[in-house]
Amino acid sequence: MLLFYQNYPQKSWAYPPSGTFDLFLKFPQKRYNFYMKQQQKTWQGSSTKRRNSAFFLFVFLGMLTAFAPFVTDMYLPSLPAMTQYFGVSVSMVQLGLTFSMLGLAVGQIVFGPLSDKYGRRTPLLISMVLYLLATAGCIFAPNIRLFILMRLVQGMAAAGGIVISRSIATDKFKGRNLATALAVVGAINGIAPVAAPVIGGSVLKVTSWRGVFGVLFALGVVVWAACLHFKESLSTKRRTKQKLIKALALFKPLFSNRHYLFYTLQMGFAQALLFAYIAASPFIIQQYYGFSPFAFSLFFAANAVAIGMGAALSVKFKHLETCILTSCIGMLVCSVAVLCALQSGASIVLFESLLFIMLLAMGLTFTAATTLAMNAERSRAGTASALFGAVCFLFGGLVSPLVGLGNILLPTGITFTACATLSLTCGLIALKK
Repeated sequence: MLLFYQNYPQKSWAYPPSGTFDLFLKFPQKRYNFYMKQQQKTWQGSSTKRRNSAFFLFVFLGMLTAFAPFVTDMYLPSLPAMTQYFGVSVSMVQLGLTFSMLGLAVGQIVFGPLSDKYGRRTPLLISMVLYLLATAGCIFAPNIRLFILMRLVQGMAAAGGIVISRSIATDKFKGRNLATALAVVGAINGIAPVAAPVIGGSVLKVTSWRGVFGVLFALGVVVWAACLHFKESLSTKRRTKQKLIKALALFKPLFSNRHYLFYTLQMGFAQALLFAYIAASPFIIQQYYGFSPFAFSLFFAANAVAIGMGAALSVKFKHLETCILTSCIGMLVCSVAVLCALQSGASIVLFESLLFIMLLAMGLTFTAATTLAMNAERSRAGTASALFGAVCFLFGGLVSPLVGLGNILLPTGITFTACATLSLTCGLIALKK
């Protein structure tokens, strides 16, 4: 009996609950030990200190998800001003956008396996510290080269929030609750690209481009504080035991799946078209058409709505393959029209109308390509998702500086047309049975 009292998990009372002695006498020792373990699990699970509320998790996941669009889009209205401040070419300043997207691509590949091996909380805290240091480096960068390097680190750090947010949702929610959590993440993905440049344009009314990065630093401090409050969602038992090198080897089989590979490439070139637009539009709208940074942010917000409309319309198609084909043809036709409009000196009304239709067509492919690619690799969904996201940001990063070569109008039209053509080609290959 003394052993019984010593092994009994102590709470606020030193005595076992009523009925325990009867259980001790009637049940065999093994069954009673099982009962005691179940009681311990119940008490541990009911401790409020070990869990975050569902409301906190929804807000937290939303903040992590918003990182990527804020890092890439918020400072877009300040690109022309930065060209003058650093005294460099348009293409050189756009390298800051390029390297941030490269960082977002590489960071997803790195932080995904790290979070499976060491849990979610520790990699998140590390990524947020790196983000704050990199953002401070951007603010105080004395030259464009150091600024570009800090943007690379900033993108890699922000990628930690993107990839780990999906993992946390899977850890904490199931069934309808998981669908709700992912819906929150999806809603933030739609709102943040619209809000980020508008906020950036508003900040530029009262301060310089450094003030924009000051706001990004403040956002990082808030998320870092939330990370401190976040309780680990991946238990030690559920963490992967294999070495990180072996985890990276899981990407190899994906390249032999033709449908997955070419749906991913199709989406990658569509994303390249999107980021070419993101890199070129501040200079075309502000310098060529003469609008203010805040007015540019409103144009950008309207075009983001076009992408959202396209994504919403994609579910109306009976077959996703038809949606992909419609999207690719629409992007190509509009890209050629934009090239002709820029070379003929078209009005802002015509130019913006063509952009709106092109981005509407692009929105069709986002949902369709993602669904078809993931359906082709259900058995390796996590690895496939990481590679899919990395390819999108990688292609965007490689294409962005091309629009700044020479006269920005001609390179922009050519880049749009080339990306749309390659997207259609990959789509047609993927659609083959």
